[in-house]
Amino acid sequence: MSVNIAVLASGNGTNAQAIIDKAAAGILDADIRLVLSNRPGAGALERARKAGIPSRVLDHAPFADRALYDSELAAILRDCGAHIIVLAGYMRLLTPGFLAAFPNRVVNIHPALLPSFPGTRGGADAMAYGVKISGCTVHFVEEAMDSGPIIIQAAVPVDPEERLDSLMRRIHALEHRIYPQALQWLARGRLTLRDRRTFLAPDKNPRVTQNENCLVWPPLEEGF
Repeated sequence: MSVNIAVLASGNGTNAQAIIDKAAAGILDADIRLVLSNRPGAGALERARKAGIPSRVLDHAPFADRALYDSELAAILRDCGAHIIVLAGYMRLLTPGFLAAFPNRVVNIHPALLPSFPGTRGGADAMAYGVKISGCTVHFVEEAMDSGPIIIQAAVPVDPEERLDSLMRRIHALEHRIYPQALQWLARGRLTLRDRRTFLAPDKNPRVTQNENCLVWPPLEEGF
């Protein structure tokens, strides 16, 4: 069983790379149909090229408004056969029309423990607030920013003397594990939504990965 995905990225694409690597290793049952960026020259495009994955730029600048851009974006993603839309550092809010075209099929990664600290500076805002625990969240995408049902979260302790870049390196390392894991659960049809809560069907032969100095829930499985 495999799922067709498209990855949307605006920047360097390290999460896109983690997904590419897991799929190439046969750990993630996903066929990456397209990597698309709204920014020409985004690093994610070069990562796709090196992996032999189709890539495309759809620059948002020429479009009169967000709805027109998202209509063209949705058409491209439908044409490539993508079933799940993966946001990997995609720095644009999606319109209701786009989300209606892919209901409960758009997922995102956020560098903080939602629902706290949404927005583009989630990790920095959490540290500035003085949290003792931070982390990252994979969630379904809804119209409001960073508000959708949560699939998986990873938490790490925060040292008040630690620099932000050091904390974010630890969080990003976990992002690269929990995001492919969430996509694997989707690929296997193991996730269901009820009243905003995400339920994970148990594996018949569970093999859970042990983690040190972090808490991941639901637990990561073998290979992730």
